[in-house]
Amino acid sequence: MVTTHNLGFPRIGKQRELKFALEKYWTNHISQEELLQTASTLRQQHWENQSALDLAPVGDFSFYDQVLDTSFLLGNVPQRVENISDNELDNYFRVARGRASTNESSCTCVQAGEMTKWFDTNYHYIVPEFSQATNFALQPQRLIAQIVEAQAQGINTKPVIVGPVTYLWLGKSKDTSNKLDLLDSLVVVYAQLFDELAKLGIEWVQIDEPILVTELSADWQLAFEKTYQSLASSPVKLLLASYFGTLQDNLMLTCNLPVDGLHIDAINAKEEVQKVIDNLADNKILSLGVINGRNIWKTDFSATLLWLKPIYQQLKDRLWLAPSCSLLHVPVDLGSEQALDVDIKSWLSFAVQKLEELRILAKALNQGQASVTKEIANNINAIDNRKHSLLVHNSLVKQRVADVSDALGNRQSSYKVRVKIQGEKLNLPLYPTTTIGSFPQTTEIRQARRNYKAGQLSETEYIKAMRAEVQHCIKMQVELGLDVLVHGEPERNDMVEYFGQQLEGYAFSQFGWVQSYGSRCVKPPIIFGDISRLKPMTVEWAVYAQSLTNKPVKGMLTGPVTMLNWSFVRDDQPRATTCLQLSFAIRDEVIDLEKANINIIQIDEAALREGLPLRQSQWQEYLDWAVNAYRISANGVNDGTQIHTHMCYSEFNDIIGAIAHMDADVITIETSRSDMELLDVFDDFTYPNEIGPGVYDIHSPNIPTVNSIVELMQKAAQRIPAERLWVNPDCGLKTRNWSEVKPALENMILASKQLRN
Repeated sequence: MVTTHNLGFPRIGKQRELKFALEKYWTNHISQEELLQTASTLRQQHWENQSALDLAPVGDFSFYDQVLDTSFLLGNVPQRVENISDNELDNYFRVARGRASTNESSCTCVQAGEMTKWFDTNYHYIVPEFSQATNFALQPQRLIAQIVEAQAQGINTKPVIVGPVTYLWLGKSKDTSNKLDLLDSLVVVYAQLFDELAKLGIEWVQIDEPILVTELSADWQLAFEKTYQSLASSPVKLLLASYFGTLQDNLMLTCNLPVDGLHIDAINAKEEVQKVIDNLADNKILSLGVINGRNIWKTDFSATLLWLKPIYQQLKDRLWLAPSCSLLHVPVDLGSEQALDVDIKSWLSFAVQKLEELRILAKALNQGQASVTKEIANNINAIDNRKHSLLVHNSLVKQRVADVSDALGNRQSSYKVRVKIQGEKLNLPLYPTTTIGSFPQTTEIRQARRNYKAGQLSETEYIKAMRAEVQHCIKMQVELGLDVLVHGEPERNDMVEYFGQQLEGYAFSQFGWVQSYGSRCVKPPIIFGDISRLKPMTVEWAVYAQSLTNKPVKGMLTGPVTMLNWSFVRDDQPRATTCLQLSFAIRDEVIDLEKANINIIQIDEAALREGLPLRQSQWQEYLDWAVNAYRISANGVNDGTQIHTHMCYSEFNDIIGAIAHMDADVITIETSRSDMELLDVFDDFTYPNEIGPGVYDIHSPNIPTVNSIVELMQKAAQRIPAERLWVNPDCGLKTRNWSEVKPALENMILASKQLRN
């Protein structure tokens, strides 16, 4: 019989219960006991959702991030929080966000852990910190408590943990030490953990090693061999899980590791499955991720079963079925959606539905396709309906993409020519100050949006309310003394959804929330068809904001690559083609903003690096079409129009050449949490244009001091000429409160004045 299991389930809840509980706890509106009770209730619901599986994951639930959970499990807690409190959960939040609650005294606030992308997803993890002084010490209480909780509910549990080699690889040495020197002591702690799990009656443990789909040096490949030889005598069975890509040169290494089972991503590595089977020992099970854990399209049962049947005949009981990766990356339940177009909804599958798909596939193999005749017939109808739907295809859009030329991506003149023209036109001071775009989305803004959607507020009243917020934002920025202003984006619910709602080819869920980090959730739009812009999307807002001040106001847009990477993307054409369609829609908006006398236009590409393939050998192909799409969106303007772009938490050093090729006049980036380490690349690379290294970590409630900002900018000025430096926050201020934003910006402006002097 085929065994079914899951690699992980979304934590946030169908109605984002975890998000709201966390934020109430951080603002002292609920107790820790109430937060823990909410978490327990969610876990019970999620195990109930997975009760039909042969094995359900435990340990996939997290209050903030599974990598940070692993750090605390292993006793690898930064020294700056060790002696603050005996409350482990509060110390956990201090590492995650700098403080445990809003009202904490300054003596308990610390620098938050560095945050970066989890492989090529839109999920962020807290980077583990290592040094020569690092000592690991097992702290399994939280994991054990969850296992006992699941067992009491009658769940056949499979603990899920980040593997030791991946954990080291994801982390950062804070001194000159080699991370791999810590491997032996780390493996000892994992062995201790497995002993503890065996005492609880655990048979299988899922140990995630996703770095096996990346290009590993000989040292890291050897680390895998040493690690799993050491763990070969563990009293529990190990299911080694890789996902997000292909094994390639790590395939034989992976097959030969002394583990009891192997999970591979059969969505992204389908062509490797037979080679894995041929090289896998007869006593090992093979788990195939046959349901896409990263996207929301319905599985094609007919095609999948046609492929799976001979594999099942070959492996029999050794075959396990699962989603390709954790379902953390998809919304919880399609059943909650009542407003989606009926046809489009029939094409989709969220986490709960994906587990049902898994059940149907396993039943078809175990009991024959006749046992699921109705389910397969319904599936065939949905797949065929999508393939031929008139909602999907637009011949005019396809023709515009077919006619694309290289000239569309070029500015009229080089940066050296443009900068002189823009300097005379804008007349900005040295170290000009600006923000990234959004200002706090207050309770009043959100309530107005809800009332408008519910029909309780007319469109005229809603626009009036949002204009009042724009006016407030402009007035506040002028009083503070910022040099380049923004309108604050009160009318925007999300930087991708806002634009998608005004484009053809997009659909939107009501409850399709996905965790980005901590309590931060996003609701990715769904690109189901060809993309086109029907009318200007932002011009009226930008023109109104500019009418309120003589200072320049930036037009604010989301770039095509970010629109792509932060959406659920159609899988029936190349991503490059969809991105090009988006670039034309944004290009039309840029040109209209320029015609409306908006002289600075920011096109955010926060997710450019996020789309990089996990193997560096495949990067150039992606960067070629991604940067080309950005250039087409941005470069239809005259030399006097200044184009900005922004990138969030991105390790961009290894793609700096591609970023320079984007040819934005100004780029703003995150650097504060890394203490300007991200600017080390400019020691060897002469960046040609202007740059704003973020000096204010907006993902923490901590307020930066004037001195800290000056010191960060002085580090930047050692690498980039002062006349090409801007001063700005790391990212938009949407998630912060005005009580934090105003003093932070005041300090930023004071720092810029001090720098000018």
